[in-house]
Formats: sequence, structure tokens, C-alpha cells
Amino acid sequence: MSLDHSKSTSQQRRPDWAALAIAVILVVIAAVIFFDVSRLKGTAGYSQVGPATVPDWIAFALVGLGIWTAIEAFRGDFPARDHQQFGPVVWVVAGLAAQMLLLKTAGFSIATGVLFALVAAGFGKRKLWITLPVGIVLCLGIWVIFAGLLQLSLPAGPLEQLFL
Repeated sequence: MSLDHSKSTSQQRRPDWAALAIAVILVVIAAVIFFDVSRLKGTAGYSQVGPATVPDWIAFALVGLGIWTAIEAFRGDFPARDHQQFGPVVWVVAGLAAQMLLLKTAGFSIATGVLFALVAAGFGKRKLWITLPVGIVLCLGIWVIFAGLLQLSLPAGPLEQLFL
């Protein structure tokens, strides 16, 4: 009986490596922010509040979250995670890559419509013949609002040229 107890204790003492990796990433992001903000310290002038104030707060918060995450990882207080399915992740990453590759040549509406369709496929809606045109029409509406009404500069392709 004591063997089982020592086994469960040793299993409980093992740190959650994924949570520790997240804690390290949080602290690294905070370090990058601290480094970047160090160049802005002299621009505050006479005021106590300047362009470095809020990024400093964010960096301190990230360090705090990193420490808290590391503590929880050593305690083993995180719930068990489900098994990660890589199929949906591949669909989403493919959508992001397609948008980046198509944005300058095909324009905002087509590139973001492709992103919409591939992310929908990642979430289980595999009828690309429906989701692709729906995504393009929705994104064209977004482009008209942002580029036409708000006068923001979004990449225009052949479809957007029809509306200029």
C-alpha cells in the first residue's frame, strides 16, 4: 500500500512541462518588452507618465503571470488537457499562409475569403464550394466599409478594382 502512495506522490510531483514552457514564453515576452521600452525612457520629458509607462505595466504583469504559471506547473494544479488534433490546426495555418501569400496579388477580399473558408474547414465545415464564396462576399463587404467609408488603406485586387 505504501508503494502505491509513493507512486502517486511522485506522479503528483512531476511538473507540467507544457505549463512551464508557457511560463518561460511569458517571461521572454516580458523581457523583450522591457528591452524595447528601455529605449523610450528618455522621451517622457518632465512627466512621470510617458510612452514607456503602459508597456512597463504590461511587462510586469507578464512576469507575474509567468511566475504564477510556473508555480502552478510545479504544483500540478492544471486540469488534464484533451489530446490535440493536428488536422484543424493544419487547416487554420494553411488559411493564414494562403492569406499572406495572396494578399498583395489577389487583394483583401479574395485572400481573406480563402482564410475564412480554410478556417471554416478546420472547424468542420468542409464544403469549400459554399464557404469560399460566402467568405469572399463577407470580406468584400468589410473592405468596402474600411476602404470606402473609413478611408483606410487595404490591399486592393481585381475584385476590389470593380468598386473603386
